[in-house]
Amino acid sequence: MFDKTYRQRLEADLTQWEADGVIAPAAASSIRHALPPLSAGINISVVVGIVGGLLIAAAFLAFVAAHWTEIARLARFAILLAGMVVAGGLGAWFASTGRTVLADLCAGIGAIIFGAGIALVGQMYHLGDDFAGGMLLWSTGAFAAALLTGSRGALAVGLAAACIWTCMRLYDAPDSPHLPFVGLWLIAAAIAFAWNSSVAAHLVAVAAIPWWIATSLRLDLDGAQPSFILANGAALLFGAGLAIAAAPSPRAQRLGSVLSIYGALSLAVVAFLEVTTVDDLFRLRTSALAGQPPWAVTCGVAGVVLALLSAGLTRRTGEILAACSIGLVLVAAPIWPAEAAGESWFAYAALLCAMLGLVVSGVLDDVRPRIVAGWLGIAGVIGGITWAVKGSLLRRSAFLALAGIIAVVFASALNRALPRAGR
Repeated sequence: MFDKTYRQRLEADLTQWEADGVIAPAAASSIRHALPPLSAGINISVVVGIVGGLLIAAAFLAFVAAHWTEIARLARFAILLAGMVVAGGLGAWFASTGRTVLADLCAGIGAIIFGAGIALVGQMYHLGDDFAGGMLLWSTGAFAAALLTGSRGALAVGLAAACIWTCMRLYDAPDSPHLPFVGLWLIAAAIAFAWNSSVAAHLVAVAAIPWWIATSLRLDLDGAQPSFILANGAALLFGAGLAIAAAPSPRAQRLGSVLSIYGALSLAVVAFLEVTTVDDLFRLRTSALAGQPPWAVTCGVAGVVLALLSAGLTRRTGEILAACSIGLVLVAAPIWPAEAAGESWFAYAALLCAMLGLVVSGVLDDVRPRIVAGWLGIAGVIGGITWAVKGSLLRRSAFLALAGIIAVVFASALNRALPRAGR
């Protein structure tokens, strides 16, 4: 709550309230003294130090790579081991002197060198060609470093290695989703929750997306569109984020808010993909459309239920609309096979209503990222409808005109229904 942007806004408000006579100068001074000090930010010297550290690490790796064949095996291993020790030692020294950003950077570099050491040992001793297993080992080591040091950089390395690991496993066995990654992701989410860190929460939210993308592209679903499966993933991420943010714990609110933001953005992207992939702007499946797998549908339904649960706990009207938006995006998926012979007008209408509901939801709850996601979704859906390959352009223009008229009527009704202060 007490971040730099909030403090700047509060300071401006206090100054304005003092000038207007709303509060006394003594009250404003008491509020300022009651606030905790701001944490040290990243200044120019820290930025230059980060760049210098990265250049030194790059020079070290380039030197080792240039003389790789000339260096004995044991010497190679010793060099990488020394690199990890030096990175850890520097990180400990930076942490003891209060330079946490540089300490975090050192921990991240140490995690990267650890991955290089795994690759080296596998190459030198001709271990099995299980690259995915190596990625899992790298991810586990990076997670251990993150837990021991509190490094966001090490957590990022661990999540990146875990994403590569799950994509490899899905490539090897495309018949079922790779569930072990879910367990690893939940561990990362627990770390982000324990740290109460926005950076960690963003990393965890981003790491969920590659799993859904790889799963939707690799699973053999007899022609089911990947966008339909992605819709269920976006619904679960959005709904779960809202439900977690509804908890009274500030840690849960921080983590849930970030997850819901990425869920809303993913929902907007999915709405665009549903129009463009199904209407043949981009062909991702060549066979007939098929039903979605039950586990994916369950995830989507769980997202709607969790969003409604959050709305019941917070009593926010905007979250009810968010749940409706999630449901409409999910409903659009089975409409397309039912209307495969012609234009999918009901699916178009469902997606437009979903994105409009997302915008209104963000306005009512004062959540700007949700508003941005809704507008992006509206633009994407309208663009997809306009430039769809099949069907009559004249009919689509008439549909868009009718949708615009309905939206204007809806806006007029809202303007009359809402009080003047809430418009």
